[in-house]
Amino acid sequence: MESGYLLILVILIGCLGSTIPVFIALFFTGLIGLVFLVGLDPQIVIEVLYRSMDKFALIVVLFFVLCGNIMTTGSIVEKLIKTADVMVGFLPGGLAMAGVIACGFFGAISGSTVATVVAIGSFMIPALIENNYDEKFSVGLMTTAPILGVIIPPSIAMILYAMVSNDQLEALFLTGFIPGLLIMLAMSLYAYVFCRRMGMTRRPKPTVSEVAATLRESIWALFLPVLIFGGIYSGLFTANEAAVVACFYAFFVETCIHRSMKFRSLKRVVVQSAITSATLLVIVAGASVFGEYLTFEQIPGKIATMVIENIASPWVFLLSVNILLLIVGMFMDIISATLILTPIFLPLLAKFGIDTMHFGLLMTINLGIGYCTPPLGVSLYISGATVNKDLVYVSKAVLPFLLIQIGILLIMTYWPGLVLLLPRLVYG
Repeated sequence: MESGYLLILVILIGCLGSTIPVFIALFFTGLIGLVFLVGLDPQIVIEVLYRSMDKFALIVVLFFVLCGNIMTTGSIVEKLIKTADVMVGFLPGGLAMAGVIACGFFGAISGSTVATVVAIGSFMIPALIENNYDEKFSVGLMTTAPILGVIIPPSIAMILYAMVSNDQLEALFLTGFIPGLLIMLAMSLYAYVFCRRMGMTRRPKPTVSEVAATLRESIWALFLPVLIFGGIYSGLFTANEAAVVACFYAFFVETCIHRSMKFRSLKRVVVQSAITSATLLVIVAGASVFGEYLTFEQIPGKIATMVIENIASPWVFLLSVNILLLIVGMFMDIISATLILTPIFLPLLAKFGIDTMHFGLLMTINLGIGYCTPPLGVSLYISGATVNKDLVYVSKAVLPFLLIQIGILLIMTYWPGLVLLLPRLVYG
């Protein structure tokens, strides 16, 4: 049977190392394992595919994707950036800080790093360069700041983790606020120090009337995250319902109040969202087949036994997991990695006394950093295309910001009380 495990590993790595899409690699590997090694009827695989997509929790993902596309098409993104700019734009490095804060605002609505890079990064990188900010600094900052899209709730990665771990989604969301704010603060502080050393000129401080005018113009956009989180944690509606409410609210604001989105654009937005959602669903389906093979072979339990025999300290275990997840994030997208690795790690957490929600946050941050690490970090390619630079240039540009995020990751790793502070306050 050990030779069977080796065969599966070779097939999986070979598929992932080639040009085969991730979901096909996972499906094909799982299919071989279930049919030829375990000896199941191929009909079982069809049932696994159906069950994996027939989950109510996936609805929230689909609607948050739609909400993000509505905002990108309309003017909510622009108004969020204006609000962030009026808050800190007059400070040294203020426009850079505004970009980080705007990523936080957008992440609190979209739940996706890629959407945040496209919506905020593609706008802010040229704006920073036009305002005489260092190009490498601008690219590095706006490539890494969008990690806030998967850390600050609602997070698509957290939704999928909760679907596998059976954690309460609303409580899991709360673990992302403090690390998200710390990342925003640390990156803004770095931007302040960097730009002050560069001797950049400060912009005039906005008057009270200018601040009031910007807030009045942006009030409908700013109310969207308030509506989402206020509704969830007041008990007015669930996280699934919040996604639907957010979509209708964003559509109403963009078409009837801001009037920046035409009804004829609705078909294009819905189709684009459907394609993105279908991509996520096929990844979920492919990963479920591979996960079913792991379950039949009881591989998570065997790995748990092996790890416990060789690692005694929870601190060493968490450090090892962080290193592993950072490496996995370099080669695999966060959706696939979450669905594959969560069932493997869950049996280990109880053995080491690690809270599953704490671990869910650590997995999200680790794999989120993977968006900005070569060779397959999606954010690197998006930012590189924005400024017409190659992968090597962008990879060097993101290094100082990745160090900041890894530092925050280590704090969250060994200070679980800080991670679980809000869930404990709200849910006891």
